This record gives sequence, C-alpha cells and structure tokens, in this order.
Amino acid sequence: MKKVLFFAAMSLLAMSQLLAQNTFKGTIVYSVTSTGETAFQVPEQIATAEIKVYDSKVLTSSQIFLGGQFTNSVLIDGHTQYACMDLSQLFMFFSSQDIELDYSGSSKILVTNEITQQEIDSLTIPVKEGFYIEYVDGETKTIAGETAKKAVIHAFDEDGEDHPTTIWYNDQMGPDVNLLFNGVKGVAMEYSMSLGEGREITLTASEIKKGKVKEVDMLLPNGYEKISKEDMENLFKQISEEMEYLNEE
Repeated sequence: MKKVLFFAAMSLLAMSQLLAQNTFKGTIVYSVTSTGETAFQVPEQIATAEIKVYDSKVLTSSQIFLGGQFTNSVLIDGHTQYACMDLSQLFMFFSSQDIELDYSGSSKILVTNEITQQEIDSLTIPVKEGFYIEYVDGETKTIAGETAKKAVIHAFDEDGEDHPTTIWYNDQMGPDVNLLFNGVKGVAMEYSMSLGEGREITLTASEIKKGKVKEVDMLLPNGYEKISKEDMENLFKQISEEMEYLNEE
C-alpha cells in the first residue's frame, strides 16, 4: 500500500511539474517605434523583430535583440544563453592594421552564459546598485490578443539613482527566467529602451503566430567554436585594448 501511495505521489509531482512548464510554441513579432521626446526614423533593419519560442527555448536573429554587430543569433535554453559571434571582419580589420592578437582559435565563436540559482533568486531582491525586477500584482493589459503582466526593472546608475523601466511580460510563454529580457519571466510583450539624448524606442508584440515551430528550428547554426570563459575574456580584453589604441592615434 505504501508503494502504491509513493508512486501515486510521484506521478502527481511529475504531472504538476509538467503543468508548470510552459508549452507554448510559436513566433512573436514585434514592432519597433520611436517614443521619446526626440522623434527619429527607426532604421528599417530594426523596425520589426521576432523571436521563436519552443517550450523553454527562445531563438532570435533579429538585430535589436543581439546586443552587438558581431552577434548573429542568440538562443535561450532554460537558464543558459548561447550567442553565435562572427569576428571574421574584425580580425580582417586588425590584420589590415598590422595588429596580431594572441589568439589562434576560430573567428566564429559560441559564447555561453549560464545563470545560477543564486543569481536567479537575487533578481527580485531590492538593491541600490545594479538592478532588480519588481513584479507588480494586479496590473495587466492586452497586447497582441494575450494578457500581459506588469513588471518594473529598477536600474541604478553610478550615483545610486534609480531609473525604473516598465516591462509588460507574459509568463505563459518561454523560460521562467529569460536572459534575453534581463531575466524577466516568460517573454516581454512591451518595453522601452533609452538611446540617450531624448531618444527612445518601444518594442511591442504586434502578432503572435502560434504553432509551426519545431524543436529542430531551435538549433544554432553550425561552424561556431565553443571557447572557454578564460579564453573569451582574454580575447575581448585584447580587442578592447587594440580598439583603444587605434582610437588614440
């Protein structure tokens, strides 16, 4: 009898964990608009963007989400982020300037970042430096036909001044911690980014295409070499130093 109860309890636990996992599969399309005090024409290459979602995986190759001109695609898989970076043009530029880097690996690298449970727990602890996420209960709005909840990202500058940003999110899609959106739950449905000098852009989910995304669609492209964290830090330190040197000339 005890064995029966044990297996029943385990089955219920497994079922509850399964139900707790987001099983949404589809594509979310975003429109990008100028919303700051200083209006400007949003460049065509970032005026629209999209992410693909498969359960707890999120994949994008839209420039506005990539965080740099050398990144081609980013995959979020649970608590791990993979970024495919192609530095071949940068290496060619250094070569044309007779600059040699102390690096013999591939110019196409796979950068991995994994967030620990301690870091996840700290995301919602109020601080006076760095940033934390405040989830606001009871405030929702409909975006692209789906319910979005409100969160506030509190970001502090060097003087300890808070610069809060509202982000509307849907925690029924994507991972429980989404590194693509500063660790917010699920996926962002609407949020704004300051570009300085009164310029601001707002990303808003304009269309949600449910289905038609398979697990095979979440594979990263071939040809990228995974390097150690130490090698990556040394490489980017060299790049930064050489760029500073060139700018001083």
